[in-house]
Amino acid sequence: MRSNTRFLSPSEAARRLGVSAKALRLYEQRGLVEPERTAAGWRTYGPGQMARAAEIVALRALGFTLAQVGRVLQGDPQGLAQTLAAHQAALEAQLHGLSGTVEKIRSLRSDLLQGRPPTVDQLAELRAPAPEVRAAFDLPWPWGGEPFELRDIRALNYIIGPLGSGKTRFAHSLAQALPDAVFLGLQRLEETEVAAAKARLHADNRLKSRVDEALAWLAEDGAAPSDALSVLLSELEAEGPTTLIVDMIEQGLDQQTQEALIAWLRRRAPGARPIFMLTRSSAILDLSAVGPDETVILCPANHSPPMQVAPYSGAPGYEAVATCLASPEVRARTAGVIAWFPPGRVEAAAATP
Repeated sequence: MRSNTRFLSPSEAARRLGVSAKALRLYEQRGLVEPERTAAGWRTYGPGQMARAAEIVALRALGFTLAQVGRVLQGDPQGLAQTLAAHQAALEAQLHGLSGTVEKIRSLRSDLLQGRPPTVDQLAELRAPAPEVRAAFDLPWPWGGEPFELRDIRALNYIIGPLGSGKTRFAHSLAQALPDAVFLGLQRLEETEVAAAKARLHADNRLKSRVDEALAWLAEDGAAPSDALSVLLSELEAEGPTTLIVDMIEQGLDQQTQEALIAWLRRRAPGARPIFMLTRSSAILDLSAVGPDETVILCPANHSPPMQVAPYSGAPGYEAVATCLASPEVRARTAGVIAWFPPGRVEAAAATP
């Protein structure tokens, strides 16, 4: 009977499942799980709903789109092969890294049995190596040339800050300091740039095939096809080791497209090019969903040096990041707002790329 069964509120259910309450609402909207209702009309999740939601979360972690999740739950295997292949590639990459560490341990144990204890340095090498400096440069205005070092580049990197914080200038300097990096500015939405991207796809069948495949995946997750999305995907799917730095990645994309895009970016194959995203959209940067291979870089309002921020409440800089984010609806209303440079700084700002 219900009196003997524990029913959870959406926030409690989301916490137990390790997802956001927004994700649970999306599962409901897609017809994947149907919570019960209290007498007052509040959503509530019992054992059956929690079991179904846990299945959805597990399938999403494997890289399935919500459309694919729906088909799997109905017993339809369409689309399974590609997703399982991508998951296998990810696991094999992890296994390759672990096998090297296991071999080191085996060698150390063999030496120990022969009376040769390992040195402190050898033991320390069993840990993941400290990240090397990947880029070093002097910060532009408004930081006034202060040295900056970037050590850890992850698969997904978010750059965020309030208006006038210098985040775009920071991103430009980062693009210049990183080898083979490409800065994709807002001019990508101009007609000439869109035409150039379409011509590139027309001339490169392999690239077009990858972009079409990505568009199909995104469309299944609710994305709306657009020139802005196609241009972005043509850069992301291009061959080469280039790091991509995208100014306001959400520009020209509606909320469902933004949500589908970030889900797709998280499921890319191991070794995919890193991407830095300037954003102020809570659909792109959902602080409750940031994974271990993602990092948040804040350019503070007080012009102290950019800093990495851990995605949990109470961490230094977390509240500042949270206040910079807004829903796509709010972002659309403020899209024309630009930063104001104080008198005397306009020339200096214009002189900086």
